[in-house]
Amino acid sequence: MANASGSFEVKLVPQAPAGGEDLGLSRMTIDKQFHGPLEAISQGQMLAAQGSVKGSAGYVAIERVSGKLDGRAGTFVLQHTGTMNRGTPSLSITVVPDSGTGGLTGLTGKMAIEIEGGKHSYSFDYSL
Repeated sequence: MANASGSFEVKLVPQAPAGGEDLGLSRMTIDKQFHGPLEAISQGQMLAAQGSVKGSAGYVAIERVSGKLDGRAGTFVLQHTGTMNRGTPSLSITVVPDSGTGGLTGLTGKMAIEIEGGKHSYSFDYSL
């Protein structure tokens, strides 16, 4: 496995509830700009819910990444599954199988993100 690490900026934009019905779920669009060995943009959608206890929540998201990974151009899709259990986070971000195109065909891997002092960074363990 190879590793690519760098920074990214993210913009989350709240969306109206699906079907105009408020089910207690939050919907957002995702726009990211990755820097470093992954020079790319991504766009996606997130669905989130708050638990009844402070610090408990969950979200799922799908984002399509388009750009270059260590010089190879193409696209791929990331699937997010995150929970916060009374303040304890758990996050899994995985490349959707067979979603890679172009020079990223066959890409597999997992990404971790870190937020420190308002700055976002990623660590992407991958294989081609």
